[in-house]
Amino acid sequence: MKKSKISLALASMLLVSSASFGDDKTDILKLQQEVKDLKEMTQILVDETSDLKTGFNYTKVDEKKRYTGLGSAASKVYYSKSPLSIGGYGEMYYSSSQKGGSETQIKRFITYFGYKFSDNIILNSEIEYEGGGVKATSTGATGDTVAVEFMYLDFIGNKNFNARLGNFLLPMGLMNEQHEPTLFTTIQRPNTAKYVIPTTWNTSGAMLYGEIAEGIEYKASIVTALQITDTGDKWVRNGRGSGRLVKNPDAAGQVRVDYTGTSGLLIGASSYFSKDLFMFDIHLDYKIGNARVYGTYAQNKRVDTNASQQVTANYGGFLNASYNIASLIGTDKKTPLFVQYERYNPQSEVSNGGTAGDAVTDVTLGINFFPHEQVVLKAEYVISDNVATGNITGISLGFVF
Repeated sequence: MKKSKISLALASMLLVSSASFGDDKTDILKLQQEVKDLKEMTQILVDETSDLKTGFNYTKVDEKKRYTGLGSAASKVYYSKSPLSIGGYGEMYYSSSQKGGSETQIKRFITYFGYKFSDNIILNSEIEYEGGGVKATSTGATGDTVAVEFMYLDFIGNKNFNARLGNFLLPMGLMNEQHEPTLFTTIQRPNTAKYVIPTTWNTSGAMLYGEIAEGIEYKASIVTALQITDTGDKWVRNGRGSGRLVKNPDAAGQVRVDYTGTSGLLIGASSYFSKDLFMFDIHLDYKIGNARVYGTYAQNKRVDTNASQQVTANYGGFLNASYNIASLIGTDKKTPLFVQYERYNPQSEVSNGGTAGDAVTDVTLGINFFPHEQVVLKAEYVISDNVATGNITGISLGFVF
């Protein structure tokens, strides 16, 4: 009997002790969660106080957020928590060609300034410092430039109907809107985006954009036309008026339709038309797992020619395939290995018995390494039948912020 009482007493003590331990453990977990919540609230208050004091936006570039085809850094203002947004990108390179010698250059440094007047009226702008400076001459700047690359206001209505007014990047092909260095694998932009679609091509006018239906997007613009007066390889490129003074401009139209209804896929077509020129392109960008394929084919046809020998047509196209080999080499840093095929002819047809140019074929092999998602290091080897350069070896660095 006495032993039973002792056993009952010991059992009661153990139950009380276990309950007390359980309560202490629960209390500790609750306290840990409360401390975590307080830390998060404190950080939010610090960020918001800093934004209020400075007006600056500290939102990082998010590669997954691109507004209506713009690059990631150019899209920051649309997702910023603060009215004022500052971003940009930069790139520099070293290259050595068989026939053209070697060179190194700060290719460009870009700053984006954006401001939200309200949730549906947004200013976006870009200032470009190209070539590391400006060469002053008696007739103005040549070669290197400092220029307003675009400056426009977006009036955001709904997913089907929005308006853009001002000077903006014309949505032709892939590269003209998405030319930040983290968005394409090669060191230089494809020559198709130089001679055929004259990237970077900004022009003044008005644009309507939105969705026609779920997964089908459109852009339609009325803009100042290219001033096609030159001949030679850059007969289209030299027609850009950019944001500078354009006297007696003609009007041009532009239409683009893209399908984005499948995850990771963008496929579409664009056209541009004026009294002087008709331009057409088809484009593709498809990401699936560690693989990506993107490319563009474009062509131009001159509408109005005179009695002299003028270039009347050109074409170009490229296809780029890459695979992120990070997991194969034991790193979590993105490391795309790529190959690009490109063929272009800046002077495929010449009027009045003129001699057309020869098409150029480039095959580029290379690798990118992203030590940070906003920083890329590139190396490549270009096998080219361009008689002016021959094969080209290059390395570069680029970043967005």
